[in-house]
Amino acid sequence: MKFCVITIFPEIFAALKAGVLGKAIDEGKIECLCINPRDFTSDRHKTVDDEPYGGGSGMVMKPEPLVAAIKSARERLAGTRVILLTPKGKPFNQKRAKELARLPSITLVCGRYEGIDERVRAFVDDELSVGDFVLSGGEFAALCVLDAVARLVPGVLGCSGSLCQESFEEGLLEYPQYTRPREFEGLKVPEVLTSGNHAAIKRWRRLMSLKETFERRPDLLAEAELSEKDRELLEIVLRGRGV
Repeated sequence: MKFCVITIFPEIFAALKAGVLGKAIDEGKIECLCINPRDFTSDRHKTVDDEPYGGGSGMVMKPEPLVAAIKSARERLAGTRVILLTPKGKPFNQKRAKELARLPSITLVCGRYEGIDERVRAFVDDELSVGDFVLSGGEFAALCVLDAVARLVPGVLGCSGSLCQESFEEGLLEYPQYTRPREFEGLKVPEVLTSGNHAAIKRWRRLMSLKETFERRPDLLAEAELSEKDRELLEIVLRGRGV
């Protein structure tokens, strides 16, 4: 899969050289291209921002360099999906990550300063937000989207089975995980995990997944696809037994 990032700070994406994504890039499983809007300016200062019409604090990114960068991305990556990272966008979640991972290419447009000229929106295909908070630029949101999508590309993760057990994959949070030592500062690993009873372990993990979701993100339960068995386990959670 190919990723393109339109940013005036391409150096931020040097972080992609580390970890799982760095290995995937080295192995050719994903590609990442950065396009700098400053390369499409005509003045010696490579200006990409200007004062907003009507007054106000801060600067706004100019449309010409951004749109030229978007057009360049479309030329380099035929059929690419151009996505603007913005607080006004649709919420980004695991479902959207899966949808994007099926595409051959996506282009992420990163804003800066007080925002972008409104007319740039006419040149993008979609708009996404990574949360209801303020970032200093779209680059950090783009890194979140890029990482979430890239790890879903076949072959990027060494253990494909781990994808099915992660938080949000089934609309629920993941169950708690433990490793050695068996006891740490008075805190013990649940006995069921050391019992060797795989059926009991599977049931406990599902029960704990439902419990974690109910206690931490009850909003997710409203949309989660629960089986009849899940509903029985959830009843145990609600009664405060069996945990």
